[in-house]
Amino acid sequence: MGKLALYRYTIQKRKRKRKPIEIHQTYAMSSLCKQQPNLQFQHSTPPTTAMQRRFRRGDLVEVASVEEGFVGSYYEARIVTDLVMNEYIVQYKTLVKEDLSGPLREVATAPEVRPRPPKIPPPANEFRLYDVVDAFDNDGWWVGKITGRTGDGRYYVFFETTGDELPYPKDSLRVHQDWVNGKWVS
Repeated sequence: MGKLALYRYTIQKRKRKRKPIEIHQTYAMSSLCKQQPNLQFQHSTPPTTAMQRRFRRGDLVEVASVEEGFVGSYYEARIVTDLVMNEYIVQYKTLVKEDLSGPLREVATAPEVRPRPPKIPPPANEFRLYDVVDAFDNDGWWVGKITGRTGDGRYYVFFETTGDELPYPKDSLRVHQDWVNGKWVS
């Protein structure tokens, strides 16, 4: 079983293991989240405190995972609450509560949150070898590189974080962009 396949299984378990966050639990959870070790982002540098954008309730964002095995992936979400201490309660678009009763809500720190990238049309003809792309897989966007093309028009994408190479249709890929100093860079 490849690493990404193992991560797919882990994400399915993750969906069932996470507990929803209630608003009255926010401050207790906030202090628990501070116990997470600082992990390096491998594909996007988190903005510095001076450059961090403040988001408001209802803003559409992406949340970078800092969990081992998920670094380099981003999940679409909406800001539910802007907390003090550079934290937010986010509600995910694709991740669900443990009991599958609705979208998952959790606390995310400001460096983990970025606006959704603007849509850039894919190259008119095709992606080129070694283009950096985001592939939608397992409910999130994963950063990888184009390593080839199949006969039926799919693209092979290599993921440095997992060591896997998997084929994707063009409509599951987007041009990779980094959020750097408050601006999108591709």
